Amino acid sequence: MDRAESGLSQRVLSITESATLAITNKANQLRSEGVNVIGYGAGEPDFATPAPIVDAAIAAAQDPVNHKYSPAAGLPVLREAVAAKTLRDSGYDVSANQVIITNGGKYAVYVTCQALLDDGDEVLIPAPYWVSYPESVKLAGGVPIPIATDLEGGFKLTIDDLEAARTGKTKMLIFVSPSNPTGAVYTRNEIAAIGEWALEHGIWVMTDEIYEHLVYGDNEFHSLPVVVPEIADQTVVVNGVAKTYAMTGWRVGWLIAPPHVAKAAGTQISHAASNVANVSQRAALAAVSGSLDAVAEMRTAFDRRRLTMTRMLNEIDGVECLEPAGAFYAFPRVTGLLDRMGIASSLDLASRLLEEAQIAIIPGEAFGAPGYARFSFALGDNDLEEGLHRFQAFAR
Repeated sequence: MDRAESGLSQRVLSITESATLAITNKANQLRSEGVNVIGYGAGEPDFATPAPIVDAAIAAAQDPVNHKYSPAAGLPVLREAVAAKTLRDSGYDVSANQVIITNGGKYAVYVTCQALLDDGDEVLIPAPYWVSYPESVKLAGGVPIPIATDLEGGFKLTIDDLEAARTGKTKMLIFVSPSNPTGAVYTRNEIAAIGEWALEHGIWVMTDEIYEHLVYGDNEFHSLPVVVPEIADQTVVVNGVAKTYAMTGWRVGWLIAPPHVAKAAGTQISHAASNVANVSQRAALAAVSGSLDAVAEMRTAFDRRRLTMTRMLNEIDGVECLEPAGAFYAFPRVTGLLDRMGIASSLDLASRLLEEAQIAIIPGEAFGAPGYARFSFALGDNDLEEGLHRFQAFAR
């Protein structure tokens, strides 16, 4: 059905459904039919939200003050707490008026694009990329420019890569470390080089720090505007409580931007969505103001699972998997397996694995990287191993 027949706008027709949600929905349908599907698709921790956060939400729901509208930019006390948490966790010193609370980290990405992009502005996006980055750019009238990275390069951009993609229309770079979907973590020196390049060329950077606490081994998280302080005036940091505190369903994220950008983003939100649910904001306040002990426990479990997953994936003939340095995803290359088994694409592989082995993965096509696949290790140890045994049996 074309635009004239459907009545849909060209803007909506230009975007694609999130493949992560599509696979998850199909897997859930099979589960509802009694099929024992093990899912490696959705990017959310398998842990419950820590009890003190839930208790804060229960108390907030009983307080009538939270039954009313609140400022569209977020509760002032939460904006202050996010600023304090940002200084504590990354060393980035910002004021509360630079913080805008959003309906999850995904909406922070969307609002940033709405605030900064005009029609035709080009946005450099390292590929593999999170599925919503290019779609948010397109919804703002921008043009996503994927920059391919690969396993041999550790899925990291170089300055040469950036220079080759830069044009007179380049407005923004989307930067993420730790990375979804690859688990790549950039070193301080690598971040410094990228930040200095963007500063030199007057390019805005949206840096996604949602996985800041999920780094493993000797790897370290570094915030780009801390490493290159001079770029703060052309940087937007997006973050949220979803991954760190197992709060994906609470829908609280934020962006941190220069004051004039933050003000514009708040104005946009006031017309598009109004305030994030007050009970969720109060829960987020407890999260960012509280202890990181539960976060450390979750990270220990993820660390154990990533090592198991990497080992078991690399035991499969035709699968090559780097050990993820951060986040909770492995991103193996599966081209050898595809060739060996006569499977046309990683998309076809995902379909067959769901139908024949009852495991759900996300094909690399969703992330701009055909020939790869994303496996989340944010699931229980037993399920993780059982599903990988099924993959190994399928691949024999």
